[in-house]
Order: sequence, then C-alpha cells, then structure tokens
Amino acid sequence: MLVDESGRLNREWLNALATDVAALRENQQEVLIVSSGAIAIGSSIIGIDKRRARLEDLQAAAAAGQVRLVHAYQEALAQRDVVTGQVLLTPEDTENRRRFLNARGTLNKLLEKSVVPVLNENDTVATEEIRYGDNDRLAARVAQLVMADALVLLSDVDGFYTEDPGRNPQAEHIPVVESITGEMLAMAGETRSDVGTGGMATKVQAARIATHAGCETIVASGQIENPLRALQDGAPCTVFRATGTPAAARKQWLAGALDVNGELRLDDGAVNALQKGNSLLPVGVVGVAGQFNRGDVVRLTDSGGREIGRGLAEYPDNEALRLAGCQSDQIEEALGYRGRDVMVHRNELVLFEHD
Repeated sequence: MLVDESGRLNREWLNALATDVAALRENQQEVLIVSSGAIAIGSSIIGIDKRRARLEDLQAAAAAGQVRLVHAYQEALAQRDVVTGQVLLTPEDTENRRRFLNARGTLNKLLEKSVVPVLNENDTVATEEIRYGDNDRLAARVAQLVMADALVLLSDVDGFYTEDPGRNPQAEHIPVVESITGEMLAMAGETRSDVGTGGMATKVQAARIATHAGCETIVASGQIENPLRALQDGAPCTVFRATGTPAAARKQWLAGALDVNGELRLDDGAVNALQKGNSLLPVGVVGVAGQFNRGDVVRLTDSGGREIGRGLAEYPDNEALRLAGCQSDQIEEALGYRGRDVMVHRNELVLFEHD
C-alpha cells in the first residue's frame, strides 16, 4: 500500500488517499490518520536491513523515515488544501490518564482548527512497540481518545475471514461482527494479513478496544486506490459493531470507577449548569476535599453533600483549592499561568439520577 518492502513510498496510492480525505473534510467530517512506514522508509535511507537490525538501528531508521513520511502526507494533502499536523505517541500517552488528557487536548484543538493530525508511534524512544509493531492498537486508542464514531483499518485483505483466504479459497468472508468472541480471536491469529509486523489478530484486538469505546470499526482492503471512497461505494469489508456510543461508553466508565480520589463541592448554580449540559467552571466550586491529580476521578457533590456525579479533574487538588470560586478570567492571576477554563469538562463527567 503506502510503503513497499524496499522502503519506497507509493505516492500514487497516497495521493488517492489524500483525495478521499479531502472529500470527507468537504463533507464536514473530522479525520485523523494513523500511519506506520517510518522504519521501512528510514531503513532504506540509512542503509540497514530492518529484519536483522538492532533496536538502536530501528530507532535511527524511524527518526530518518518519519521526516520523509510526514512530509509526503503534508505534500499530498496540501495539494488538496488540507492542513496537516504531526503527532507522535506511545501507548503510555493514551493509557496514562494525565497524558491521555494532554494528548486529547492537542488532537481536539487540531481538529477544531481544521487540521488533519497524522499520527504514528514514537518509535525513536519506544522499545516494545518496535518489536511488536502494533499501530492497529494505537489507532484504536486514538479513536477512544477523541471519542471517534468510526475507525477504518486498512489491510491487504477485504475484511475478516473464517480462514486464511490466501491458503483456502473457500474461506468465508464475514461482513458484520456483532460481538468479538474468543473463537474469532483464535481464527484471527491463524489468518494472514499485512507484510509488516501487524496482522489480522492485531486488527481484531484493536476492534475490540474501539467497539467497547463506542466506536464502530471497519476492516477493509487498502490494496486499491481511493480505499475510503470504495467503502462509500459499497466495497466488501467487515464491520465490527460498537456497543453503544462513545459518549455513553465514557460515562459508563466514569460512573463505575472504583478509584475516586477527591471531591468538588458545588453551589446550586453550578449544579443547574451541569444539568443543562455545561462544563464545571471554577466559579461554581465552593469546596475541595481529598488528594488528586489532573486526570483523576473526583466526586461532584451538591451543597448538601450528596454525590450528584463524577468527572475527571482538570486541575490537581492544590490548584483546585486556589481556583474555587474564581471567574475563568482570574485563573492566570490565581495560578501564575494561563490554565484551562474549566474544572471538569462536560465530556468528562457523568451525572447520577436521584429520586
């Protein structure tokens, strides 16, 4: 697809993909791209055999290749008046709560500014990620991070089969998967996909992560030009159905969180604002209790001490104490830096129903 085994970029394929992305943007759809290929490109640039290379060789190759990879995306998309931005992540950036919030804040701001983020693993500092090459899981975590509605994983086959279609022409193509079972994961482990370090097993595992986060996942062929347009035109694929919506999945997780580290006591005005779907502003906080960091789950209580909901704190406890009762334009004066306008964002809280 994008990069062959010799490290050569398939610019015709990339230009066709860029056309698809531009069409989605014109349709007011937000797009993020997770792309591998840096190591393969960099290996040819610095002259190493990536199959026999040491870890430090692969990291050097990633550094050299990433520049050319993201430039190719930038060039192809710029020709279609689409602005791009590079974001390098490791799984820790999507699994550690504080780093999760920072990464999501960056991605959401890029999308808000109509920039298409091009993401890859930060292979120059990663270790295990290079050995196992799991960009599918990274893509699923990114989908979870931005609460995406859909994740498209491009493969060298047009979906999930009961057996390896390259070995058994009678293998059955499965167009829709309602629930991922252990039997399916076992079948995926025996099904060939991709010449790189990924495979169908990683795609099914990624689909499980994404669908549990409310994100529908599609595995489709990337061996054709304009693969996204082909999907819109009805090309064969496998759709893994999501369990609920991204927002519902996030709120279910918050409501059931066992590790609750602190409490924000709210005035009646703040409670009413939350019930109308607004974020929690510092001015509505009248008390702070417990020890917590940014990204920790905190209880939200009303003036009578009743827990009305939970949310992810945007500030640690010591700063939350200093901000309680402040107007948003007083944050910089209180903290000495221009922080976030909210104590808890509306996308990061769940309210409980009371009789």
